[in-house]
Amino acid sequence: MANHKSAEKRIRQTATRTEVNRARVSRIRTFLKKVETAIASGDKSVAAEAFKQAQPEMMRGVSKGVLHANTVSRKLSRLSGRIKALG
Repeated sequence: MANHKSAEKRIRQTATRTEVNRARVSRIRTFLKKVETAIASGDKSVAAEAFKQAQPEMMRGVSKGVLHANTVSRKLSRLSGRIKALG
């Protein structure tokens, strides 16, 4: 347990950040799931629209430090390729 005021404050800050980051990751997963279901349904226009909405959310995760940039780039690239293949 924390013995200093600064350590106690750091614990409070960490709890708050963890809560915010978990919510952010959850939101990103939800957007990804929408894209996945759209691709599974085979409707290219719906999938493309879902992808357009998911893209900025994922990049926001990168800028906030929740996800790694290369991970997001890889996921976006693969999703984009799958949507293009729907034809």
